Amino acid sequence: MTGSAPQHNHGQADKPGAQDAQAQVTPQWTVRDAVIDFARRVGITTIFANPGSTELPMFRDFPADFRYVLGLQEAVVVGMADGHAQITGNAALVNLHSAAGVGNAMGNIFTAFRNRTPLIVTAGQQARSILPFDPFLAATQATELPKPYVKWSIEPARAEDVPLAIARAYAIAMQEPRGPVFVSIPADDWDQPAARVAEREVAHVMRPDPAMLARIGALLDACERPAFVVGSAVDRAGAAADVVQLAERHRARVYVAPMTARCSFPEQHRLFAGFLPAMRERIVELLDGHDAIFVIGAPAFTYHVEGSGPHVPAGAQLCQLIDDPGVAAWTPQGIAAAGNVRLGVQELLARAAPKARELPAPRAVAPRALPPAAGERMSAAFALQTLAEVRDPDGIVVEEAPSSRPAMQTYLPIPRAGAFVTMDSGGLGYAMPAAVGVALARPGERVIALVGDGSSMYSIQAIWSAVQLRLPITFVILNNARYAALQDFAPVFGFAPHETVQGTDLTGLDFVTLAAGMGCPGARVSDAAQLADTLRHALSVDSANSAHGGPTLVEVIIA
Repeated sequence: MTGSAPQHNHGQADKPGAQDAQAQVTPQWTVRDAVIDFARRVGITTIFANPGSTELPMFRDFPADFRYVLGLQEAVVVGMADGHAQITGNAALVNLHSAAGVGNAMGNIFTAFRNRTPLIVTAGQQARSILPFDPFLAATQATELPKPYVKWSIEPARAEDVPLAIARAYAIAMQEPRGPVFVSIPADDWDQPAARVAEREVAHVMRPDPAMLARIGALLDACERPAFVVGSAVDRAGAAADVVQLAERHRARVYVAPMTARCSFPEQHRLFAGFLPAMRERIVELLDGHDAIFVIGAPAFTYHVEGSGPHVPAGAQLCQLIDDPGVAAWTPQGIAAAGNVRLGVQELLARAAPKARELPAPRAVAPRALPPAAGERMSAAFALQTLAEVRDPDGIVVEEAPSSRPAMQTYLPIPRAGAFVTMDSGGLGYAMPAAVGVALARPGERVIALVGDGSSMYSIQAIWSAVQLRLPITFVILNNARYAALQDFAPVFGFAPHETVQGTDLTGLDFVTLAAGMGCPGARVSDAAQLADTLRHALSVDSANSAHGGPTLVEVIIA
């Protein structure tokens, strides 16, 4: 598994004139050699995995220049790989255990699909020779299990086809819209002969249609009060600076699309207008007064509850630039260009400057969150305001605290693209392992994992991986002893005020003790006066559990 072909002794050449010395022969590669060689060539030298028996042959003779990152549960493995791939911009390689392992991982495979994260997910399969007998641990119809939440799925027909399948999987995962792919590999394939994958290069982005971009540009030039709505694909494409320039040129207010997983516009910029909720009527209300709405790198629009009426305000024209033609296909009205977001925005910037417009009024500044009264718990708003004041503003936040997200959007502004990661899916169990992957991709930088108490219990095993890797992660657990998002959402589905919502109370959880059991130091804060100093200490590399910095946890008791 070194990527260099082993030297096998095939004997002396049996031909007239053969020399007495051993003949020089072409070295024989195995599937393992060819796969590792290809992975090395495309820059994938970290493997995120949880091992099983059918995967063991993959890792024999593990190469010294590769890194194996162990997760204690398969959903954790995929979450770590997702965070790493989002920050590096390159596909991550994930190895899972046959059917049961893939099943455990499906929640975060779904999230990776919604996040448009390029992952090559491999899973072991029983040896080909015993598959006809339905053996223990075999995956029946292995390629069907992860569908429809992978872009492509295959179990190669022959062992020698595995390296080419991996190469094809990489190209598909990286092609916009990016996403996870799946390859099932029988255990006895790894030692079979295989050829080296030929040098190849596949374009990963496509330029949007120039004619459609010209129509979008003309609409923006002619309007009076434009609004931009930005989504995750802006940050994925590295287009945030271009979007800022385009917004400044058109003097457009900039909103964040509902359920957006990344920061695609600096939230302290004068043109920043706030976050749109996943409700049709509220979106129309907030966008009212704009005559052109340009949605960049996001669906138009993501909804969470039923709605009625128009999708945009009366008199407004909708246009869209998105990396996913499948999303453009269901945009309810207007015009849409599909292709790489950065290339599209740069083409719009190449147009002549539009007519001068007045600068819109800045967004109102929220009042400061007040500390709690004596005997009361602090609010999420106060906790997040304090975190914003003591943290490095250029640091990365990985978030999964759904009920506290409105407070976070108000009191913990993200000042730059690339500094915020969450999930587009709404599935829980993502942020804690994703923070591990982010920290691996940004060595030396302290990462904040901001997680709710309920969310954290889906993948708290990620703390163990962070400890073993000595990663500088500060896990901030907002503990309100409940699934607050569900309780807050219950009235939408007809619950009466103060009616009990079954299955939403979470009592008796001690996150400091849980962290300590995995080797991570922690502190619990219920006194608002102690919060700033506790967070400041936890965010210091010197405060961690190793000389090089490591993880620490702060459990914040909130109302």
